[in-house]
Amino acid sequence: MTETHRRSFGFTPSQLAMDAAAEDSGESATVLTPEATVDLAEARRDAGVDDVLAKLETELVGLAPVKTRIAEIAALLLVDRMRERYGITAPQPTLHMCFTGNPGTGKTTVALRMADLLHRLGYLRRGHLVTVTRDDLVGEYIGHTAPKTKEVIKRAMGGVLFIDEAYYLYKVENERDYGAEAIEILLQVMENNRDDLVVIFAGYADKMDQFFSANPGMQSRVAHHITFPDYTVSELEQIAALMTEQLGYSLSAGGRDALHEYLRLRIDQPWFANARSVRNAMERARLRHARRLVNDSESHVDLAALTTIEAADLLASRVFGDDRVEESL
Repeated sequence: MTETHRRSFGFTPSQLAMDAAAEDSGESATVLTPEATVDLAEARRDAGVDDVLAKLETELVGLAPVKTRIAEIAALLLVDRMRERYGITAPQPTLHMCFTGNPGTGKTTVALRMADLLHRLGYLRRGHLVTVTRDDLVGEYIGHTAPKTKEVIKRAMGGVLFIDEAYYLYKVENERDYGAEAIEILLQVMENNRDDLVVIFAGYADKMDQFFSANPGMQSRVAHHITFPDYTVSELEQIAALMTEQLGYSLSAGGRDALHEYLRLRIDQPWFANARSVRNAMERARLRHARRLVNDSESHVDLAALTTIEAADLLASRVFGDDRVEESL
């Protein structure tokens, strides 16, 4: 563990100096006596755990069960580090995970914050996130898969490898599919290099269940299964408000009412993708807003007009009058 990490886990300057001297002389680091105490609140603060959890709270609306699970994992790792100060050693916990949920529920964002958290707690050297799909891992001919998979793993070492739609790695209908080779390589790395790489599998819950059923060795290496629920209409409204604010816009009172009605209708229609669909809807509202201003007979506008999404900019959506709802509309 580096001095930076030691300082992050509540070690006092005198303890740091003693440990450094012990390491230079080849001796073991100082072990605390049972009567000694460590400050968990200080360790949590200094390690930056609160910063990461605060970012999750700011970036993602809702997802209370997900945020609770992430906080629990952080607490476990912090307590493990404190236990080490008393000479209690245990194997590093398995941190490979599976994120299940529909598109647009924040899985990639949480994976990014998890990588940051594990780095701050000293479990990952670099704390970066490498996001891939089957195409990045599986080759198209014999001898092509192993080099592709190993190259991806090499890039991800010291951080988190996020495999989206991981169930496509295994195609049960094709006995000669090369995905099985990628899975075998991943299994070896997940077991032998778990102190330097965390793998997160992601996808729809039912398909991930089938994937693990067909690959029991994979399931045994994944300790944390986290479900990402769909957003409610109220939560989607909050997401839309955050998105428009980040873009320098706001919704008028009528605009907020129109957005509520839009989401109430859209949430039960085909190809709905939670926050992604909200982002697409607000981008299209911006297009209609701009066209409305430019085509208006009154060419002089103020700041309020340039930055306010009105009801008309949302009500023009075909969601309100066409049964053929497409994600691009």
